[in-house]
Amino acid sequence: MRVGVLTGGGDCPGLNAVIRAVVRKGIPEYGYSFVGFRDGWRGPLEGLTMTLDIPAVRGLLPRGGTILGSSRTNPFALDDGVDRIRKTLTDRGIEALVAIGGEDTLGVAAKLAEEGVHVVGVPKTIDNDLSGTDYTFGFDTAVSIATEAIDRLHTTAESHHRALIVEVMGRHAGWIALHSGMAGGANAILLPEVEFDIDQVCKWVESRFRSDYAPIIVVSEGAKPKGGDEALVSGATDAFGHVRLGGIGDWLAREIESRTGKEARTTVLGHVQRGGTPTARDRWLATRFGLHAIESVHDEKWGQMVALRGTDIVTCPLSEATGTLKTVDPGLYAEAEVFFG
Repeated sequence: MRVGVLTGGGDCPGLNAVIRAVVRKGIPEYGYSFVGFRDGWRGPLEGLTMTLDIPAVRGLLPRGGTILGSSRTNPFALDDGVDRIRKTLTDRGIEALVAIGGEDTLGVAAKLAEEGVHVVGVPKTIDNDLSGTDYTFGFDTAVSIATEAIDRLHTTAESHHRALIVEVMGRHAGWIALHSGMAGGANAILLPEVEFDIDQVCKWVESRFRSDYAPIIVVSEGAKPKGGDEALVSGATDAFGHVRLGGIGDWLAREIESRTGKEARTTVLGHVQRGGTPTARDRWLATRFGLHAIESVHDEKWGQMVALRGTDIVTCPLSEATGTLKTVDPGLYAEAEVFFG
């Protein structure tokens, strides 16, 4: 069997580990050959490929990003998108496709499966917001990077008696903010799931200063104040209709300064969170996902996605993963609130 592999959406630590595992198991155990599609769904749309064999995947385990490249191309935004993908797969003798990506990439995969394309999905997102799986690879790396940043910012905040705001990724789900904020000892954590009261945030800031410590506030990029809107870099949208978020950290800093008289600064971690070497846990999870993905291809589990449930790797329908986002449970947020202020 000839199998295509692609990676879509934002780059993520662990993508290369998935590619490596798929190839390392698929060739010797099943006798498959592999074609890598370049730049997400743009690859099968335009016939952009590269050879994937065992020499091509050597040394990939600790390497961040994706050797296949990525994009946010949406085939269903084109009138002839599905037909073009079908033609590419047929012309190149590709009988199955492994799609590695998040909500948008796997949403396309789910629709293609309904159209009869043989697709198996692998969940990927640093935001950890895909349903159907307990965790996604890349999340642990992002949390580790954010936690280290918070640890470092504590000392400079206290040295200069400043309030420091750390803006992390999280469009609709605040998993990175919650985990890194709790691990880093933040004095407030603001999530997209819970609109925040700016007056209460300022009270937490003042309380922290009264105890002779400087406050650290961790905020997801998608968080918004009560009665307010998300902070946008621009109103432009990508191929999947997403606006570009950013700026809530700077808005918070200005509000805190004007309301409390205390100096406030913002650190936006941005793409640092998803770049570089994956953690050991993400390498482990991505490798297991890859091994089970090619096994699912062999078992012809089309329209399915590999997922982590407890310590087991299982499969579930792609529609389950992309139907609704997995957001932070209010009970988990309540645990963190004990440490606010």
